[in-house]
Amino acid sequence: MNSRTLLLIPKIKIHNANALSSPYTIGFPAMTAWLGAVHALQRQLNAIDDYDEVRLSRMAVISHDFNLQTYKGNSDYVYSIIGTGNPLDKNGDRPSFIEEARCHLTVSLTIECEELGLIDENEFLEQVTKTLISMKLAGGDVLSMQDPQLIPVEDENSLKILTRKVMPGFCLIERRDLMQQAMQEGQDAIDALLDYLSVHHHSNQDDAGHVTWTSSRKTKGWIVPIATGFHGLNAPGLTENQRDPDTPHRFAESIVTLGEFVMPYRISNLDNMLWQYHADLKNSLYLCQQTQPITQ
Repeated sequence: MNSRTLLLIPKIKIHNANALSSPYTIGFPAMTAWLGAVHALQRQLNAIDDYDEVRLSRMAVISHDFNLQTYKGNSDYVYSIIGTGNPLDKNGDRPSFIEEARCHLTVSLTIECEELGLIDENEFLEQVTKTLISMKLAGGDVLSMQDPQLIPVEDENSLKILTRKVMPGFCLIERRDLMQQAMQEGQDAIDALLDYLSVHHHSNQDDAGHVTWTSSRKTKGWIVPIATGFHGLNAPGLTENQRDPDTPHRFAESIVTLGEFVMPYRISNLDNMLWQYHADLKNSLYLCQQTQPITQ
């Protein structure tokens, strides 16, 4: 294994992050949000002369705590989103608001750094802290975090040192292979997704007439739906009032697939936990995908 430098930012507490990861899924923020935050961090670092060539090329996210802001009363059949209307208006009344799913969570980010050059490590880490604490992460506010550190990873032992630092926690990895397998067997995408997320209840009756119920999913593991990118719906072009007048605009839809939360100690290859951007322009796909899926 070649020597690689990982920037570990442990135990970031985030308040009111966006839990609406796609138009039809609520839960852990989308991978586009995490990679987007790392890209924004790189751009702010690059604006400083000493770090203008630093590249934050890949990242992993490890969840330590997750609190989805929903509520279900005793007689309710489904959960409701807990909304807020802050701040109060000039009359002291709550303003109108649009319902949006929020969550409070604690995560660690592991970011691969390239082109660091000859830098003062302490100054670089102080700058990372100063920059990150003022940023939005997944649309939420950063309340606190532990001191970041640079960790060289060059062999299995150094990888274990890294993964031990983010325990206990759950690393999000991609399980697109499950979707592909189901679709090769004839299911369409939404059926394949729901088939792996559904909980199936089975009953068995013994000779004495006693009935035992069991519940299970199609496969083992903490399988979740995750949004990993976008699919362009039209050709790039200019649109009235677009945010950046110099960049072509196109409408797009979310891409949702399956992911799995795994304990970091199970990761034996650094690339099994890292995500990176991938653009498939021929098929109009803008993806966040694993550097090397855990199934390879």
